[in-house]
Amino acid sequence: MTSLHYKIILFPLLLSACAHAPLGGNAAKSGADTRGGASENTQASSQLPLPNVALDERVLYEFLLGDIALQRGRPELAAQAYWYLAKTTRDPRVARRAAQLAFESRQMDKSLEAFTLWQELEPSAPLAKQMLVSLLLSGGKLQEARPHVEGWLATDPKNAGHIFMQIYSLLMRAPNKTGALDWLVDVARPYPKVAEAHWAVAQIAAAANNKELALAEIHQAVQLRPKWDMAVVFEAQLLMPAEPKKALELLRNFLSSHPSNKEIRLFYARALLEQKFYGESRAQFQQLLAANQENVELAFAIALLSLQMGELDRAEKELQETLSKGKKDAGTVHYYLAQLNEAKKDDVAALAQYRQVQDGEYVYAARLREAYLLNKAGKINEARIALKNAPAASNQQRVTVILIEAQILREAKQFDTSYKLLAEALEKLPNHPQLLFEAAMAADKLGKPELFEQLLRKLLQVAPEHTQANNALGYSFLERNVRLEEGMQLVEKAYQLAPDDAAITDSMGWGYYRLGKLDKSLEFLRRAFATTPDPEIAAHLGEVLWVQGNKDEARKIWQDTLKTHPDSESLRALIKKFIP
Repeated sequence: MTSLHYKIILFPLLLSACAHAPLGGNAAKSGADTRGGASENTQASSQLPLPNVALDERVLYEFLLGDIALQRGRPELAAQAYWYLAKTTRDPRVARRAAQLAFESRQMDKSLEAFTLWQELEPSAPLAKQMLVSLLLSGGKLQEARPHVEGWLATDPKNAGHIFMQIYSLLMRAPNKTGALDWLVDVARPYPKVAEAHWAVAQIAAAANNKELALAEIHQAVQLRPKWDMAVVFEAQLLMPAEPKKALELLRNFLSSHPSNKEIRLFYARALLEQKFYGESRAQFQQLLAANQENVELAFAIALLSLQMGELDRAEKELQETLSKGKKDAGTVHYYLAQLNEAKKDDVAALAQYRQVQDGEYVYAARLREAYLLNKAGKINEARIALKNAPAASNQQRVTVILIEAQILREAKQFDTSYKLLAEALEKLPNHPQLLFEAAMAADKLGKPELFEQLLRKLLQVAPEHTQANNALGYSFLERNVRLEEGMQLVEKAYQLAPDDAAITDSMGWGYYRLGKLDKSLEFLRRAFATTPDPEIAAHLGEVLWVQGNKDEARKIWQDTLKTHPDSESLRALIKKFIP
């Protein structure tokens, strides 16, 4: 057999392989519809006028190079070979293969050229058209894509809705949403009766922050296809922020005509919940549960709504029923049963439920609540053990556990142990603001003003705008009647950061008192006491009034405050100082 005869036989075999090669899975991901791809293209190719190309040595070489490159895992080299063949032979089957290989090897520019050539050589191939549009739109080449999109729509008007849905998915990737919106509005204008065209414009308009156009377009889509639940949901979502009642009415009306639509009913139930219509939301969840008795998530949602509504007995029964189904994470249910028992002020039952939370997302929170209840019952050591068993997943959670334990120790007047715990934590996290502040407070309780100041100054280096640190350090100077000017500057900075904080307002009043400005002092102290009648503020206000000569008012403020705070040792000490 001669070499020429060999070449003549080989050429149609190679072209046949090109025609039958399926476009890879990546094509489907592009948004193009690949239904019937290989068989349709094979049939179409057999009816196309094919070029009469001589199979010279260069062409044969490129065919062999492409196939060998593929076998050896070099798709980019294969794509290059087939692109040369496609341009040389102008055979639509080779162009299709070149486009496939360029796309699969992620050579987007080359892929665009190959799909353009394939579409030119085989205008009737739907996949070529779809992939070309997909690549142009994904690459942001909207104006280049427009004639192809318009041609695609014109040649397949029955599927215009489906085409607009594909166009939308591609345009959502465009970085310039305003430009994409203008482009789509023009393309969609000839299709006023296609609901999907209005839906696509509405989606892009919303992405471009054109809420008015989005609402108008989605309303048109719903009018054209009243049964289209996806459009109804989107219109409700757009209405919800500004017109929640209108959004809920839209959903309610849809359900009155389509009561069996579970997706809309679930969306409606959640929308009612967001708007705090708990009773109505629960009724919708109950309808859904009636149609699916085994859906434990629905049963759980109903129980939580009952809990939210304060119907504790009913909520407890519903949570127990959820637990009995055995399909919901038991730890979650036990956690909410514990919360329910806390609301009923049954700490013993709540503690028992928290202890049953051994896995799931609420283990950490359950250990914290367990520690709180144990500390409340005076079981300090058990509370600390519960905290040590809290599975902290981050530094912040670990810090929270330490801060709670330090607080428990402080309340038990174990100031030294509390400080040591915080100091150990600072060795690992030396610049953590919360740890620094609490360690400073513990040092203050231990009567170590130098350490207190050192810790707060470090904190203010880390966080100069830390309101409480500025106030605490400044007030400490004012209280000890030292470095009054600096103390006042610190307190004033805190006041600028938090002018409505009663404690800081009290510090301002006390600072003016130390500076001898009694009228200014009373102005701040009266304001602080009016918002927070705290014993310490009462002590300061009374002292300034007493010094000013208004002893009757001072005495009344002290006595009234002592009635509501009989355990205030500092207030009693002050009264004893002025009224032996």
